Amino acid sequence: MCRWASALLLLLALDASAARYVGVGRPATEAEVRAWDIDVRPDFSGLPAGEGSVSDGEMLWIAKCTSCHGDFGDASHVFPALVGNTTAEDIAGGRVAALRDPGRTRSMMMKLATLSTLWDYIHRAMPWDAPKSLRADEVYALTAYLLNLADIVPADFVLSNKNIATVQARMPNREGMTDEHGLWKVDGKSDTRNRACMQDCLEKEATVLSSLPEFAKGAHGELQKQHREYGAIRGTRTLPDAIAAVNPQDLLEANRCLSCHGMTDKIIGPGFAQIATKYQSRTDAIDYLKDRIRNGGRGVWGEVAMPAVPQISDADLDTITRWLGDGAPH
Repeated sequence: MCRWASALLLLLALDASAARYVGVGRPATEAEVRAWDIDVRPDFSGLPAGEGSVSDGEMLWIAKCTSCHGDFGDASHVFPALVGNTTAEDIAGGRVAALRDPGRTRSMMMKLATLSTLWDYIHRAMPWDAPKSLRADEVYALTAYLLNLADIVPADFVLSNKNIATVQARMPNREGMTDEHGLWKVDGKSDTRNRACMQDCLEKEATVLSSLPEFAKGAHGELQKQHREYGAIRGTRTLPDAIAAVNPQDLLEANRCLSCHGMTDKIIGPGFAQIATKYQSRTDAIDYLKDRIRNGGRGVWGEVAMPAVPQISDADLDTITRWLGDGAPH
């Protein structure tokens, strides 16, 4: 279904609702629908007109992106690397060879199949502390700079809505998308053992068709603890039982806190011993720290922002903040 057909159906549904619930709300205007309808598709439908050069993207990158991603997009001190481990052979063939090597660090550019996804994500979500603040030309420029860092476009390149499709033809992993895994096959066997959806299944036995390889388990902490605490669906276990035990230092590892904080010394943010010392005299220290961890913030320990950690469980958050309140390691 095309984007405008979807928007029209939405307007019709709102009109029907307005007729049913007289005096409650109002239909969305066409301008409001256009403001909401910002997605960019793999065929680049929805992409706004504009352009941006690699050189302009570099200036924007230094101003808005280096603190989290490094000067050349290959840093992993805050978030996973964006660029790295792609080759000229990958660009020619469309499939990143390093993805078959479990020992190689996975960068975003290694896995990315559609350039529209990168443009759309920067447009919607970056910078992380001011999403949707970038103009279309700025998004083109930042995308161009990342493409240049990956040797996909030259240093004098100007990316635009008119030439972006030609760049898609040089993406290193453009042939990397597949439906051979059960997640997209609606007529295949189920890939879940969830009781709620298997209750009336006619199959004799469900077959799991997708799983995490061993080298990827634990890359993002304990997934089971990052899912909701109610309902039938649970995340898969990705860490061994020892890390799941209630131990503050293990919880820091499981929630990826040690990527930015040392036990005693500063890495990106202050060490946990430093944090404990700073707040030991506050009577509301535990509640304050819970809010800072859950919601993030900046300006207390310098210019580098503390990203929000909304996925941390209440139990983990309580254990970690009480440990900090008790003095942490010294």
